[in-house]
Amino acid sequence: MEVLDKELVQKKSKASLPEIDTRPDMLKIEDLAKVYPTPKGDYTVLSDLQLSVKQSEFISIIGHSGCGKSTLLTMIAGLNDISAGKIKVDGEQIHGAGPDRAVVFQSPSLFPWLTALENVLIGVKQVFPHGSKQEKLDICKYYLDKVGLGNDFNKKALELSQGMQQRVGIARAFALKPKVLLLDEPFGMLDSLTRGELQDVLLEVWQKEKITAIAITHDVDESIFLADRVIMMTSGPFAKIGDELVIPYERPRVRKEILEHPDYYDYRGYLMNFLNH
Repeated sequence: MEVLDKELVQKKSKASLPEIDTRPDMLKIEDLAKVYPTPKGDYTVLSDLQLSVKQSEFISIIGHSGCGKSTLLTMIAGLNDISAGKIKVDGEQIHGAGPDRAVVFQSPSLFPWLTALENVLIGVKQVFPHGSKQEKLDICKYYLDKVGLGNDFNKKALELSQGMQQRVGIARAFALKPKVLLLDEPFGMLDSLTRGELQDVLLEVWQKEKITAIAITHDVDESIFLADRVIMMTSGPFAKIGDELVIPYERPRVRKEILEHPDYYDYRGYLMNFLNH
C-alpha cells in the first residue's frame, strides 16, 4: 500500500483537534534512560526519552520487539529501576511501585484457587483499608460487572477461560482507581475474536472512568482503535520516541465506523511506514 506524504497525514490527524490541549500533564517523563550492565559493557536500552501524557488521555506505544516498550512501562509502574532521568505522576516524582499506577499484563496473573471476586478484592483491601467490608465488595462487584462477569463473581480463576481471566485483570486494575492505567500487551495471548471483544470492554470502562492510560502493543490496528495518540519508538539500543500520530476519531468509538473512516488506512500506512523504515 502506498503511504501518503508524512506532513499530509499529520495535518489530517490533527485537523479536528483543538490547537492547544489545556489539560494538565498526568504523566511526565524527562531525560529517561535505562542501562543494563553486561560482561561486555553497559547496554543502553532507552536513552534521553521524553514523554508527556495529559490527564484522561489514552496513548498507545508501538515499536519493534526489543525497542524497550515493556521496559518503559515497567519503569513507569515502578517495577524497574531508573538509570537516569525522572518520571512524575500528577506532579510527583515516583519512587517504586504505588497504587496510583495499575498494570494489566499480557498474562492476568491471578491466584487460581481464589474466585474472581477474591482476586479483585486483594488489591481493593490494600488501596481502601478504611472502607467497610461491604464497600469493598461493592467496588469489586461493580467493576467485574462492567467487564461482563456479573454472573461469575464466585467462579475460581482456574475455572475461567483465558479471556475471562483477562477480564478479571482489567476489573482488578480499574478497581484500584489509579491515576495511570498501564497495559502491557493485555490482549496479545488471545484469539482475534476475544481480542476485539476485550478491546471494546476496555474502552467502555475507560470511557466512564477517564483514567490516563498507556497501552503497549505490537498491533497497529489496535493502537489506532484504542488511542488518542500513537507514540512510535525507535529501535534499540538507545531507543527513544521517534514520532507520534494523533488519532482524532470521536469517542465512544465503534469499530465498524473506524474501519470505514476515509482516513483510517492513511493512518495505518503512516504507522507501518515508520515501523518498516
